[in-house]
Amino acid sequence: MAHTPDPDARWLALLLHAAFFLLLGASLTRFLMRHPGEARTPWIVGLSAALALVYALGPVLGSRPTPRRFAWLAGLVAVWMVLVVLAPSFAWCAVPLFSTGLRLLPPRAALVLVTLLTAFVVAAQLRLATGFDPNLVLAPPAVAAVATAVLVHVRRQADRQQELAVRQRQLIDDLVLTRRELAATERREGTLAERQRLAMEIHDTLAQGLSSQRMLLQAADRTWETEPGTARAHVRTAAGIAARNLAEARRFVHDLAPADLAAGEGLEAALGALAARTTATGGPAVRCHVEGSARSPLPDRVQSALLRIAQGALANVTEHAGAATAGLTLTHLDDRVVLDVADDGRGFATDGPAAGGAPDGTVSGRGHGLPAIRARVRQLGGRLTIESSPGEGTVLSAEIPLPGTRSALTREPVTPQESG
Repeated sequence: MAHTPDPDARWLALLLHAAFFLLLGASLTRFLMRHPGEARTPWIVGLSAALALVYALGPVLGSRPTPRRFAWLAGLVAVWMVLVVLAPSFAWCAVPLFSTGLRLLPPRAALVLVTLLTAFVVAAQLRLATGFDPNLVLAPPAVAAVATAVLVHVRRQADRQQELAVRQRQLIDDLVLTRRELAATERREGTLAERQRLAMEIHDTLAQGLSSQRMLLQAADRTWETEPGTARAHVRTAAGIAARNLAEARRFVHDLAPADLAAGEGLEAALGALAARTTATGGPAVRCHVEGSARSPLPDRVQSALLRIAQGALANVTEHAGAATAGLTLTHLDDRVVLDVADDGRGFATDGPAAGGAPDGTVSGRGHGLPAIRARVRQLGGRLTIESSPGEGTVLSAEIPLPGTRSALTREPVTPQESG
């Protein structure tokens, strides 16, 4: 992972470079002024130039602790030591070397280097003195200790800041990754929900229509020779169902709204048309009744869900209940709307395995009617109740709270109805 260079560290490095060359120049000038024309002067000048050249190569090698970098530091210190032996005044160039060693070497190796440089500085100062001076012995170690402490503290602070920056970057990366995973999960959940919704839509429309067509065509086939008029009537009815299925299919492509509601006549008219169509296609005689009136138009999704619930329930009644009559009742209350579907069919024991899918709404095997109804009611925050007993018919009741009201329907376990 690439890191942004620290501006403060860059300025500090520039300051140390400038200090080194300034001290080197001052030491060479002092030597030339104090010792003009000596035999060692060419060596001092040459070693000073070599020291400057070697030091200048440091930034070119980079700042990472590599073998080449360690070799460079060793050569730099060696040239400086030779200079100090020949001319003790070059001892003051040790201060920038302290910083270089502390920044490059591990802590123990850096302390060894600082101790060695300090010893050379003390020896050089004693050579320049005319007599023993305690300050010359104690001052360089004290200065070296202070410089070392400051540089170590600065280095540790920089390392901590770097670690903090790395952690912050990792947290940001983790956050971005988590948001991406959450978005992917939401997309998957949305896809699964849309698939389930489409499955319910197809079951309540196209699948039921195809089932009715098959029943009518089978009846027409049985009566084709003996009652041709009745057979042709069955075929015409089947053709009408096929036309309606085609309209539903086109509606799926357009906006998936129920075709009965797309005409704009409202839920009551759509339920009446559904009742008449069920009766005309060989199902039980269905009566439709509306109680009360809505204070405001029902939301489209509520109307669509109630119509699909009625379609699924009547399909169950037609295929499984063996009922002669059935009733659709739509009741408008202040805070909710209730749809009741009742039949006089064979009924069933509500505590038995009467099919319909798993309690969570998933579908197993062939049955999809009741799980689809249950899922629609759950999506709207409603409550589904079923009352039935063998030989006494069945009543399915779906209560849907209206948006903007304080109605909170208690979700109770739903007893399965006949499979559909």
